[in-house]
Amino acid sequence: MEKTHIRTEKKKLLIPVAVAAAVLSAVLIVLAIHKITRVHYAVDFGFCDIKSDLDADGDGIDDYTDIMRGALAYIATEPIYGSKYYSGGYPDDGYGVCTDVIWNAFRAAGYDLKAMVDRDIAEHPEAYPDIENPDPNIDFRRVRSLRIFFARHAEVLTTKFDDPADWQPGDIVIFDPSHIGICSDKRNFRGVPYLIHHGSLKQGAVEADDVRWLDVAGHYRWNGGTE
Repeated sequence: MEKTHIRTEKKKLLIPVAVAAAVLSAVLIVLAIHKITRVHYAVDFGFCDIKSDLDADGDGIDDYTDIMRGALAYIATEPIYGSKYYSGGYPDDGYGVCTDVIWNAFRAAGYDLKAMVDRDIAEHPEAYPDIENPDPNIDFRRVRSLRIFFARHAEVLTTKFDDPADWQPGDIVIFDPSHIGICSDKRNFRGVPYLIHHGSLKQGAVEADDVRWLDVAGHYRWNGGTE
């Protein structure tokens, strides 16, 4: 009878211990999910976003920040994904593709990306071997053209994610086989920046934690280039 009583008391003691362990596990899981899913910023990783020494449009905002904000302003217009050819080059019907994020971002910072790309192709055709017949209406909206242009005129950076500080707001990222976007100041729990881009009709134009799902082929920072 005494042994039975002891076993009963032990069971009574184990119940609150088990409950406490379950609660603790649940709390740890919630905290882990929160850490993974919440938006992080550079300061969370012990560094600050860098600022450009340039302010091409003279608005008091540095070029890196202007480029990022310009990209965000463009996707806020909710363009519909669609690849079309436009006389004059610029989409005027609410449609767009990934490269339209880029020239809009540069325009917001005071740069005419179309003019710069067209001039570079005209003056250095040997640098663009895939363009047999230059077409100002479309060349600046092709990833292959921008990949060459930025490799020639922007700061070429790492494609590795070993150090989050290597990736800054306003950086341009090119992906294989043919995609491009702009880095946001938002980051995931590993410090990898969100991407501002227009990837497909289904996804639309977004600022999202998408870099990790894509194959990075080039990473650039604009420091005035040919302007």
